[in-house]
Amino acid sequence: MKHLEFAQVLEGCRRHDAHCQKRLYRHFYNYGMTVCSRYASHREEAKEILNDAFYKVFTKLDHCRDEPSFKGWLNRVLVNTAIDHYRKQKHRTPTVDLVHAAHLRVDESPLESLSAQELLALVQQLPPSYRLVFNLHEVEGYSHTEIAERLGISKGTSKSNLAKARLKLQSLFLKRESKNNRYG
Repeated sequence: MKHLEFAQVLEGCRRHDAHCQKRLYRHFYNYGMTVCSRYASHREEAKEILNDAFYKVFTKLDHCRDEPSFKGWLNRVLVNTAIDHYRKQKHRTPTVDLVHAAHLRVDESPLESLSAQELLALVQQLPPSYRLVFNLHEVEGYSHTEIAERLGISKGTSKSNLAKARLKLQSLFLKRESKNNRYG
């Protein structure tokens, strides 16, 4: 979509034009699904997060002033919607503060050989609290202090969840490799 055309679509979305909203949604669907898939355990959950995010986009589009910053603003809306989705879930994985996870050792080397798709499939298998902290820290670049503030947890819990997420990813990776070696 060209700059002028994109500006017209955004303006149409601000006027609640359904055709423009559909065009914007379709244009950013793949990008949005990529972001949401990192936070979801399966495709349907990612679609739910994406649709909730686009509802927010269409109702709060006046908060985004210029076209060049739209994608960055959309990313923030997607991530914040994923966080909101996590908070709404009734069954959370219990978390343990870092003090209780001090004995955990994380060797990061096995995961380096994975493709992005393979890593995404493994990340989607993490419990929601681990997946959320992993994505916020490793993908989005948030500090543990920022994560703790956004999720209403302690900084130590954020660190603990990240350490446990890495260990779980290693375990899933090794299990996958073992299965591949058996059948490969």
